[in-house]
Order: sequence, then structure tokens, then C-alpha cells
Amino acid sequence: MLTYDFRLPPGPRTVEYALLAEELGFRAVWCPEIPAFGHDIWVTLARIAEKTKRIKFGPSVLIPSYRHPMAQASAIATLEQIAPGRLMVGFGTGFTGRAGMGKKPLSLASMRTHITQVKALLRGDVVDIDGGLAQILASDGWLPDRPINVPVYMAGQGPKARALAKEITDGLISLGGPAEGFETCLVSTNGTVLDDGEDVTSLRASTAVKPLVALAYHFSYTTDPESVKALPNGEAWLASVERTAENVRHLSIHRGHSLDISNGHDALVDVSAAKQMTFTGTREELRERLAQLEVRGATGIIFGTSGYGVERELRAYAEVAGLR
Repeated sequence: MLTYDFRLPPGPRTVEYALLAEELGFRAVWCPEIPAFGHDIWVTLARIAEKTKRIKFGPSVLIPSYRHPMAQASAIATLEQIAPGRLMVGFGTGFTGRAGMGKKPLSLASMRTHITQVKALLRGDVVDIDGGLAQILASDGWLPDRPINVPVYMAGQGPKARALAKEITDGLISLGGPAEGFETCLVSTNGTVLDDGEDVTSLRASTAVKPLVALAYHFSYTTDPESVKALPNGEAWLASVERTAENVRHLSIHRGHSLDISNGHDALVDVSAAKQMTFTGTREELRERLAQLEVRGATGIIFGTSGYGVERELRAYAEVAGLR
């Protein structure tokens, strides 16, 4: 049976939304690590840990290049002490977080190194990090006793990434379709719930979904700028981007990423195919899609939306999932 979570970008109202998610019956809330776009991930999660009582929580996903493995392990251990048994941790190669700084995603080799080092530190092992031996040295009572057993997941799309996730973590966070063979396969989605009779081009729906459809434009541009032209109104979007100085173009594209359309280009995005490009539909349509995802190997769903109408979407997706 599927579990149902919600992704909340870390910002001024995240704790408020986490409390509502707990009240509505979601299993967990996840926050992406997006330091260029919002609040610090671990500060935000600590606030959620202290304000909520039941709901699980975690980062989805951490980008290893932002932190030393010891700092990462310390943050994980601290949250486990604040809210024992409620923390889960996801790692990823950093498409947005790194593209927004003009960098490529991390290699799978670097992912393997970072995740295995963090897990070893949490076990209490002595770990060779950059030629120096390191270990969590906290005295009794300062951090949980080792080993610190926190579920660790990895986001991955291609076969090599998914093979690595299966080898060194407890499960997969999928940004696309699910994968079979994982004890835990959480499918991360983005979209808006349409009311009966509401079209994706309505003012409310198009406002909510345009920053999410824009992700396809951002990704296409990052991988192959010319491929954007194949997207609806893609030529106009690309022309807008190319009017920005090339050395700062990546800063312009990713501004407001998935939250709003403040970058000056994403207002040109065509939302007419939002049902196909995002997890958008009426309540009944989305329930059917959930059933199909479960058949294909999903064990849980992480719902997500843009920065518009988060409270409305929390309630609407809770209805889709049949939560209390």
C-alpha cells in the first residue's frame, strides 16, 4: 500500500505547512536542499522536528558538494537526537542546486564516496576522508549512541544511478517512473489538483503549474539548449534567455526555480500539456495515476507543488490520497 508524503521547499512558512501536513495525515514532509533559493535545509528541518510530534521528515535531496561528510553526519545525528526515529535522508547529484551555480551534476563516483563516508561515520567507524582519519568523537549524551540508524535514500534516474542506489542505500527516490526491485521506491511528483471542470489554462491552475512545467525547459536548456525549441513556445523562451549575458545566463534561468516565474523567461511557458508534463489532473484522474504507479513498483509518493497555493494543494492532495 502506498505511503503519502509532501515536499516543502525551505522558506518562511515551511514549518506552518509541515504542521498542516501532520494534521492532514501525511506520513512525511521532505525539503530540498536549495541554499540559493531559500532557507538552510538543516535549520528548517530542526524547526520542523521541534514543532511537530508525529510526522517523519527529511532532506530530499542533499547535494554532497555543499558539505563535508563530518558536517553532514553531525547534522543527521543532531536531528536524530531531537526527534528519534522520524528522520529520513535523501541524497542527489544536484541538477538544480549545481546548475544554478554554473556547475554540472556530481558524478556517481563522488556520490558513492560521500554517502559511504557519511554512513560509516554514523556507524561510529574511523573513516579516511581526504587522507585524514575522522570519527564522530562526541562524549556520552552529546549525540545519540553509535550506530545511528537513519534510512538513507538516493535519487536516480538512469540505470547506473539506480544500481548505485540499490547497492549503497535503503531505497530510491525517483523523479520519473518507479523502478521494480526496491524495498522502498518513492516517486517524487509536482503538479496541481484540478477541480471538476477546471482546465489547466484557468488562471488558478496555470499560475500554480507554470513554474513546474518550466522545469522541462530548464532541464532541456541545461542538457542541450537547442532541444528547448521542441517544447511548446520553446523558441520564444529560448530567445528570451539568449538576451541575457551568457556568463550569467544560468543565474537568470534558475531564479525562482519551481517556486515562481520571477526569472523573466518562464512567463512564456505553455501549460497546455501540463497533465502530461506534471502530476496534474482532477482528483479521480490522479487516483488512477497513483494506482498505475503502485502497479509499476512505487511504494510511496512525494507530492509537490509550486510556491503558489501550498495550503490548498496540501488539502487537495490529501483528498486524492484518501487521508484523514
